[in-house]
Amino acid sequence: KGARAMGSGFGLGLALALASSAFIGGSFVLKRKGLLRLCRRGRARAGQGGHAYLREWLWWAGLLCMGVGEAANFAAYVFAPATLVTPLGALSVLVSAVLSSIFLNEQLNVHGKIGCILSILGSTVMVIHAPQEEEVSSLESMAEKLKDAGFIVFAVCVLVSSLLLIFVAGPRYGQSNVLVYVLVCSAIGSLTVSCVKGLGIALKELFSGKPVLKEPLGWVLLVCLVICISIQINYLNKALDIFNTSVVTPVYYVLFTTAVMMCSTILFKEWQHMVLDKVIGFISGFLTIVSGIFLLHTFRDMPFTPNLLPLFLQPGRADLHTPWSSADRHQCCQHQPLLPSEDKGSESAEEDE
Repeated sequence: KGARAMGSGFGLGLALALASSAFIGGSFVLKRKGLLRLCRRGRARAGQGGHAYLREWLWWAGLLCMGVGEAANFAAYVFAPATLVTPLGALSVLVSAVLSSIFLNEQLNVHGKIGCILSILGSTVMVIHAPQEEEVSSLESMAEKLKDAGFIVFAVCVLVSSLLLIFVAGPRYGQSNVLVYVLVCSAIGSLTVSCVKGLGIALKELFSGKPVLKEPLGWVLLVCLVICISIQINYLNKALDIFNTSVVTPVYYVLFTTAVMMCSTILFKEWQHMVLDKVIGFISGFLTIVSGIFLLHTFRDMPFTPNLLPLFLQPGRADLHTPWSSADRHQCCQHQPLLPSEDKGSESAEEDE
């Protein structure tokens, strides 16, 4: 019964994670379409300080989809391992790219299509080989895990490294190196996911009738969550303001997901009972998603023309390079003169003399 309950919870968490990606990906398209409609009507754009989007129903529909997606993502952490839910967030980028090409007429080049396929394949492999974490069903068990020496060392390392990046590396290299601010967001983000996991368990107990509001751990997790999210938003906006989105997005996804996987492994012991082939399969799926996101973002604005193909694949060029045609064979069999015709004429004149 315990295994069956865990399996049903895992399936529910997976479904919530997929639904979250679909809603969040669709929300970007709805908001973008609403803002474009306002632009065509001549209204002041949001980037210029206008607030006409507040009267556009498409923008509100996008905001509602975003809220539903974030709520589904929050609930997914309660039922499924964080190392599975977090990487599947990449599917929201895929959904947004596909829907934008359909409804917004945005170009999705060959690199983007290959990236979408790789993301789907990698997600499938990760789901098949996903780890089963230790069951954490109460705040008491969550408190015991937070007291673990391994997690305390990890949290201290995250805080110390973040402070060094903010106050030492930031002023020196923040304007020239994309890793500085993105590392801050990723490191703090691993603690954010842990807080979300704990709050999800607290809400689950609250709905079951337990006096969770009297437990101090729930309030501590809530305060930590607000602080961590504020830091993430601040430094992610700094990174996006300095560097191109096509650079920040894949780097942030890789570092954030890696940090979450490390934190979840230490805190929840998710990989403790996994066999080697499961570990290899899970990591392979994650690297496949990374490759897909890299192709989808990095080469998003690069045009892919037929001139980039090999000559034998270019349309209309194959007949120009057919070495076995009759004309080429006839020309190959002819002996070319060793001297130009003028030289031949001069030689014959010398002989006559």
